Amino acid sequence: MAERSTAAVDVADNSGEQPLTAAAGKATTDGAAADKQVSTHKKSERAESGSPARDAQSPELHSGHKLARRYRLEECVTRLEGFSSWRAVDEKLRRAVGVHLLPADHPRARPVLAAARSAALLGDPRFVQVLDAVEENDLVYVVHEWLPDATELTPVLASGPLEPHEAYQLVNQVSQAMAAAHREGLAHLRLNPGSVLRTGTGQYRIRGLAVMAALRGITSEHPQRTDTEAIGALLYAALTQRWPYESNAHGLSGLPKGVGLIAPDQVRAGVHRGLSELAMRALVNDGATASRQEKPCTTPEELAKAVAAMPRIRPPESAYSAPPAYSRPSVPHNGGPVHPLPVPPPPPLQSRTGRALKWSVSALLIAALGLGSWQLADTLLKDGEKDTPRSQSSGDDSPRDIGNKPIRISDAKEYAPDGKFQQSDKVDNTYDGDPKSVWRSRSFQDGPTLRPFKQGVGIVYDLGSAQKVGGATVDLRYGGNHTTLSLYAVDSLSPTAPLKTLKKLSTNQTSSTTAKFSLKEAAETRYVLVWITAMPSSPYDSETFSNAGYKQAISEVKFTG
Repeated sequence: MAERSTAAVDVADNSGEQPLTAAAGKATTDGAAADKQVSTHKKSERAESGSPARDAQSPELHSGHKLARRYRLEECVTRLEGFSSWRAVDEKLRRAVGVHLLPADHPRARPVLAAARSAALLGDPRFVQVLDAVEENDLVYVVHEWLPDATELTPVLASGPLEPHEAYQLVNQVSQAMAAAHREGLAHLRLNPGSVLRTGTGQYRIRGLAVMAALRGITSEHPQRTDTEAIGALLYAALTQRWPYESNAHGLSGLPKGVGLIAPDQVRAGVHRGLSELAMRALVNDGATASRQEKPCTTPEELAKAVAAMPRIRPPESAYSAPPAYSRPSVPHNGGPVHPLPVPPPPPLQSRTGRALKWSVSALLIAALGLGSWQLADTLLKDGEKDTPRSQSSGDDSPRDIGNKPIRISDAKEYAPDGKFQQSDKVDNTYDGDPKSVWRSRSFQDGPTLRPFKQGVGIVYDLGSAQKVGGATVDLRYGGNHTTLSLYAVDSLSPTAPLKTLKKLSTNQTSSTTAKFSLKEAAETRYVLVWITAMPSSPYDSETFSNAGYKQAISEVKFTG
C-alpha cells in the first residue's frame, strides 16, 4: 500500500546556476557556492563526499513519466546526490506543480518525508505550500506549489541593489515568516537568494523550509542563529549587491579578502543607515561587531522585533513626467531629410462662424444662470417663511450631528496578546484608502468562533489625539457565516492590560462584507481596538495567498465622531 500524506515541499534551488532540462541528463552544482560558504563558516554539517547519499543514483525517469497516474513530469531542474527535482503538471487539477524524487532506499528518504509533513503542518502562506508527500513503488516523492508569477531573488539582485523600502519589506517579511516557523520548531538552514521568491504583488515567499536541509543532509547545532545570519546576508546583498563573505556566491561578488565584514553603508554610498545597522546585527559572528554596539540579533524573533522597532520606511512617491509635445514630420520641397517640427494646436473658433457660435453659447449661459438664480432665491424665501416658527422654538428640537464627522487615523499596530501575529507589516493597508489592499488573518481549521484555541485577532488604531468616537465602518474581504467584531477603547498603541479589563464600546456580528458600528453615546478615546473573535469559512485566495479555512481580512477601517 502506498503511504500518503498531505504535505508541502519546494524544489531545490539552483543558487544562481542555470536550470537543468530533462534532455540534458547531467547534474548541476545546485548551490555549490552556498555550500562552500556553509563549510567555511562551519554553520552546518552535511554528508561527506564519500557518503552513501552522494554515491546514490537518482531515479532514471524522463519527461512524460507519470506518478500516481496524475503528476506528469515535464522538465528536470535539479539532479544531485541521488535526488532530482522536476517541474510537472497535475493532470487532475490542470496546474503546474514541483516534484522532488528520490529512491525509497535513499539514506535521506525518511528525513525528507518527515520534514515535508512537519512543514505542511505550519500551513503558513508565506512559505511555498506542500501538496503531497508519497512513498510508492520504491520511490519517495514530494509535490509542492509551482509559482509561475514569482521570481527568485537571485536575478532581482543581479539587476542592482534594492530601494530602501523594498529592502525593508524583504527583511520584515522574511524575518517574521522564519520567526513563525521557529516557534513551531522548524528551521530552513539554506536561506539564500535562490530560496526566496518575490511575487508580482511585492510579497516574498520562502521555499524549501526544512526539506532542503533534509535533502542535503544539513544540520546545525544552532538553527536559529544559522537562519538569522542567513536573513542578514540577504539584507546585506539587497543593500549592496555584494555577498557578505569573501567567496562569490549567487551571482554576487564577495567582499575583498582580508578586510573582514564591512558595514553596508561603507560598501556603497546612499545605503539606508538603519537597515545597514540591522544587517550587521544579524550578521554579527566570528569576531564581527555590530554598529553602535547594539545587541546582536541571534534569532529570527529578535530580528523581527528589531525591524518592527525601526521607523517605517515609506515607498518613494512616483514622479509625474509631462507627456512630450506633439510634433509631426515636415517634408521639405528640396527632397532633403525629414525633420520633426513642433506644430502648435490651431486656435479654437477663430472663423466668423466660430465667433458667432461662441457669442450664442455665452448668451445662453448667462440666461440660464439668471433663471437659476431667480428660482433659487424664490425657493429660499418660501422655505424661510415655513421655518420661522421653528427657529423660535427650544434648541432641544434641533437635529444632532453625532457619528458623521470622519476621524483621521494617524497610525495603527497589530494587537496579539499571545505573541502570534497575523500580518503585522500590513496594518497600513486598512486605512490607506485602497480597497484592494488588505490585512488578513491566518486560516484556522475550526470556526467560526476562534475560542478556545485563540482569543481573537485585531488592530489598534491611533486617532492622533483624544476624539469622541460615535461610529465606525469596517470593510471586510470575506462574507459568510459569520464575522464577529468588537470595538474597545484602549490606553496605548500597544496595550498591556488583559482583554477582559478593556472598555468595550460596541459589538457587531455580520455575514456581509461590511460591519457598521453606531454607539449610543460617543466615547472619548485616542486609541481604538478592532477585535475579531469569529470568522467565516472561505476557500483558497490566490490574491492574498491565504489557504482555505476560517479566516478574515480587513480592507478599510473608518471612524466617525
